[in-house]
Amino acid sequence: MYTQAMDTMGKEASDGNKPVRSAEEMQRQERFDERIDAGDFIEAKDWMPEHYRKTLLRQISQHAHSEIVGMLPEGNWVTRAPTLKRKAILLAKIQDEGGHGLYLYAAAETLGQSRDQMLDALHTGKAKYSSIFNYPTLNWADIGTIGWLVDGAAIMNQVPICRCSYAPYARAMIRICREESFHQRQGYDSLLVMMEKGTEAQKAMVQDAVNRWWWPCLMMFGPPDAESTHTAQSMRWGIKRISNDDLRQKFIDATVQQAQVLGVTLPDPDLKWNEARGHWDFGAIDWAEFWRVVGGEGPCNRERLNKRVRAWEEGAWVREAALAHARKQEPTAQAA
Repeated sequence: MYTQAMDTMGKEASDGNKPVRSAEEMQRQERFDERIDAGDFIEAKDWMPEHYRKTLLRQISQHAHSEIVGMLPEGNWVTRAPTLKRKAILLAKIQDEGGHGLYLYAAAETLGQSRDQMLDALHTGKAKYSSIFNYPTLNWADIGTIGWLVDGAAIMNQVPICRCSYAPYARAMIRICREESFHQRQGYDSLLVMMEKGTEAQKAMVQDAVNRWWWPCLMMFGPPDAESTHTAQSMRWGIKRISNDDLRQKFIDATVQQAQVLGVTLPDPDLKWNEARGHWDFGAIDWAEFWRVVGGEGPCNRERLNKRVRAWEEGAWVREAALAHARKQEPTAQAA
C-alpha cells in the first residue's frame, strides 16, 4: 500500500455549500467520533460519515490497483529467472500479489462499490495506483531490488494499517503484511547472493538497480507532510497512523544498515548520520518527477495501463464462463 494514495485522489465536485444535517445525523456523527477517539474498529454495517467512506474507498481500491499492476514488472522476468528456485519464488510472489488485490477489492466492496466499477475506474485512468510501478525492470537485479526496497517501503506503510479504524481493511492487512515480509526477505536474499557470489558485472547490476529504484521508493510514502492535503484528516479518523515524513524517515533509518551489510552504496551524497536527531539525514527528493509520474508521464505509465486493459478484455470469456457455471449451480444450491 501506498500512502501516496491519500494525496493523489481526485477532487470532489462541490457547489461550495455544505449539506444541512439533521439532528439524528449529528448524533450519529458524535457517536462515530467517540468511537474513533476510543480506538474502536468500525465495521461495514456501522454508520460512518460519507467522507470517511469515500476516503476509505479511494485508498483501499487504489491499494488493490497497486497490487495487481505491481504484478506486471515482475511477470516479465518469470521466463528469464536464473534458476528454477528463483522462478518458483517469483511465481509465488506474483501469486501473492494477485491475492492481495482480491483481499483488498473485497474489503472495498463492503463500502458500497462493485469490483467492476473499481476496475473500470482503473482502466479509464480515473483511479490511481502507486507511482513506483511505472518504472521499468531492466535486468534480474531489478527484481531483487523491488523485493528489498519497494516491498520494504510497502511494509513500512502497511504495518500501521493493521490498526486502521476500518476493521475489514485492518483484517486484510494482517495477512498481507505477513506475505510482504516474505517478499522483502527473498528480494534481499537474491541481491545478497549476487553481491557475495556473483561476478563483478553482476555486482554492478545490483548497484545500478539500487541507484535507479532508491529515489522512487522514497516517493512511495507520498509528498511531504506540509504539502499533504489529506493526511491530517486521515490520521484524525485513524485510517492512517503515521505521517508520510515519519514513515519515510523510518524506512531510511532501517535501510541504510541493510545496504551496508549488502555492500551497496545508496545514491545520495547527502546521506549522513545525525547524532543530534538520532536519524539519518538525506538529500532533496525530486517531487517534480513524482507528480509527473502520478500525472501519467512516467517511463511505463501507458504500457502498464494498456497491459491491464488488454488482460481484462482477453479474460472476458473466463468471467462469462464462471458466471454461467454459477447460474447453472444455483438451483442445486437452493434445493440443498
